Amino acid sequence: MRCAGCIAKIERGLAEIEGIDAARVNFSAKRVAVRHSPRLDQGDLVEALRHLGFEAQALAENPLGSNDKESRALLRALAVAGFGMMNIMLLSVSVWSGAGGVTRDLFHWLSAIIALPVVAYSGRTFFASAWMALRYGRTNMDVPISIGVLLATGLSVYETFAGEGHAYFDSAVMLLFFLLAGRALDATMRTKTRAGIGALLSKMGKSARVLGPDGGTSEIKAENLQPGMVMVVASGDALAADGVIEKGRGSLDNSMLTGESDPEPVETGSVVHAGAIALSGPMEVRVTAASSDTVIAEIARLMDEAGQSRSRYTRIADRASRLYAPAVHSLALLAFLGWMLAGAGWYQSLVIAIAVLIITCPCAMGLAVPAAQVVTSGALIKRGLLVKDGSALERLAEVDIAIFDKTGTLTLGEPQADLSPLGEKQRQVALALAQTSRHPLSRSLADALKSEGTRPAQVEDIAEVEGQGLAGTWQGTPVSLGRPDEETTGMASLLRIGPEETIITFADGLRADAKEALAKLAEQGILSRILSGDRQGAVEAVAKALDVPATALAKPQDKLALLEDLRSKGQKVLMVGDGINDGPALAAAHASIAPGTASDVSQQAADAVFTGKALMPVALAISHARRCMAIVRQNFGLAVVYNICAVPLALAAIVTPLIAAIAMSGSSLIVVGNSLRLARVKE
Repeated sequence: MRCAGCIAKIERGLAEIEGIDAARVNFSAKRVAVRHSPRLDQGDLVEALRHLGFEAQALAENPLGSNDKESRALLRALAVAGFGMMNIMLLSVSVWSGAGGVTRDLFHWLSAIIALPVVAYSGRTFFASAWMALRYGRTNMDVPISIGVLLATGLSVYETFAGEGHAYFDSAVMLLFFLLAGRALDATMRTKTRAGIGALLSKMGKSARVLGPDGGTSEIKAENLQPGMVMVVASGDALAADGVIEKGRGSLDNSMLTGESDPEPVETGSVVHAGAIALSGPMEVRVTAASSDTVIAEIARLMDEAGQSRSRYTRIADRASRLYAPAVHSLALLAFLGWMLAGAGWYQSLVIAIAVLIITCPCAMGLAVPAAQVVTSGALIKRGLLVKDGSALERLAEVDIAIFDKTGTLTLGEPQADLSPLGEKQRQVALALAQTSRHPLSRSLADALKSEGTRPAQVEDIAEVEGQGLAGTWQGTPVSLGRPDEETTGMASLLRIGPEETIITFADGLRADAKEALAKLAEQGILSRILSGDRQGAVEAVAKALDVPATALAKPQDKLALLEDLRSKGQKVLMVGDGINDGPALAAAHASIAPGTASDVSQQAADAVFTGKALMPVALAISHARRCMAIVRQNFGLAVVYNICAVPLALAAIVTPLIAAIAMSGSSLIVVGNSLRLARVKE
C-alpha cells in the first residue's frame, strides 16, 4: 500500500466479496482488519487481496515493533543506482564529445555491463508493483515508470548489438536514481504506529507471584493469569493484571496510565490496574481482568482504532498523482500510434514514445513533497522539534485548534520540592530517609537537597512502614518521612523528628514559555484548550494562569469523544500530550506532538516530538509546516510548467530519450533547489 487510493481500492474491493461484511485499513501499519463469514479462511482473504493487486499474509500473533525493512531496501537500491549512474555518465561524456567507431561501441558495451544489473536490482520495487497491478488488470504509478525504464534499456541493448550511434543506458539509470531518491525520502519520513502499541503493552508486568491454596506462591506469566487468582505484589513490582486489593495498603505510581506524577494511595477495596508500579507494599490483589481484558489493553485497542482516521488522510502527492498514470500512458501510446501513421516506422515511433515516457517521468513530482519535508524537518530539528512523519507537516499546516494535556506538557511534570521550611538538621535527616526510597516525591526531595550540597545525617535502622513511608532512628530520636494527614491538599510529605513535624510541599511548575507559545498559536489563528486527567483544582490553576478553557478528570475515552466532536464540526485538532492515557487521542488527532519526556507510547503515537523544556517548538511547528506546504505547491507548479513545455517537444520528436532524461533531471534539481529555501527561514 502506497497511497490513499490503495486504501480505498482494498476496502471497496473486499466489501464487494460475498461473505465479507467490512474491511478497515491501517495504512501506517500496512494492515487490514476484515470482518467475515466463518466459511472464509485466511487463505481466501489473502487470495482476495492478491486479485486486488496486493500481496498479503496473515498477521503474526504478536506483531510489535517498527519495521524499517522497506526503507533499508530503498536506500540500498538508491545507492546501487547512484553508483551505476555516475559510472555510466562518465562513459557517456566521451560519446557526447564525439567519440565514434570502436571507441563508441566499447563504451556502449561497458555501459550495458554496468546498467543491466543496476536496472535489474534497483528497479525491482517498481517492476514488482507494476507487475502485480497489470497481472490483475489494474494500473498504478509504477506502470509507466517500469515501461519507460524497460523500453529505454531494451532499445539501448538493441542499439549496442547493432552498433548504432545511440544508447540510452544513462537515461534509464538516471531515471531510476531520481525516482528512488523521492521514494526513499518519503519512506524515511514515514513511520509506523504499531511500535507505539507494542510499547504500551510492554508496560504490563510480565509475570506475577500468585498465592496458592496452601499459602505458598508461584510465578505465573501475565498471559496465564485468570480472574479470581490472588497476586502478591511487593514494592517495585509492575502489576500484571487489573484487580482489587484484598489485603494491605500502600501507594501506586499510576503516571503511565493517568499522566500524573502524584502517587495514588491505595488500601483494601481499592481498584488497581495493570501497568501501575507499587511504590510500597506488600499487597494482595485479587485479579478481575487479565491479558487482553485489562484497561491498558483497552487503551492499546483505542490507539489502534484511532489511527484508522489518520490513515485515511489523503496526502497532497496522492491527490496530485491520481490522473497521472493514465495520462502518461495515453500520451506515449498516442505518440507511438501517431508517428506510425505518419510513416516514421516502428523504431522511430518507439524512440519518440520512450522520450515521452522519460520526459513526463514523475521525478519532479515525486521529489516535490519529500524534498520540502526533509528540509523543513531539518530546520525544525535545530529548533527543538523532531518530525517523524512527512504527512504530519501537511496535517500540521491545516490545524485550527490545539488541545493540551497538563502534567508533563504545559507543566514540566517534575515535582519541585519547596525547601524553605527546612533547617539544616531537617535537611540532613530528610535526605538520609529520602535517598533510600523509590517514591517520586522522595526522589525529587533527595535531588533538590543534594543539588544544594546537603550531606545526609547518620540515620539508623531505616525501614519502610507499610502505607506510611520511611522510618528510622537519628541520635536516639525516632524520625520518619511519609504521607501527611488526609486533609493536606496537593503534593506533600511529612517529616517527623521526634515530636517535631514539618510539611514539605511540592509543585509542578509551568514551562517558562508556555504563555508565550500559546500566544503565538493564537496569532496563527489556532485556539488552545486544556484536556487533562488530573483533579479539578490543579487543572483550574493552570488554566487560570494561561487564560484558556480547561476540562479535568478526562479519561482516554473522554478525550477521544471530544476529538470526535470537534472533528464532526469540521475542526482540525492538534493534540499535545505525554501520558499513556493520551495515546489514543494522539493517534486520533489530525496531528499530534509529544514532549521528549513523554512515555515511549506517546512518543510513538505522536507525529512529532519536542525536546528541552521550551514549549515554543509546538508553535514553530505550525508556522514551518505552513511555509513548507507553500513551497510544496510551488514545486508542483514548477513540475506542471516543466511538463507543459517539455511534452510538446517530445511529441514533436525534437528531443531524444537522452535529452529527455537530462531535462527530467533538470526539473528535479529545480524542485530540490526551491525546497532548500526552507532551510533559510528565520523566526
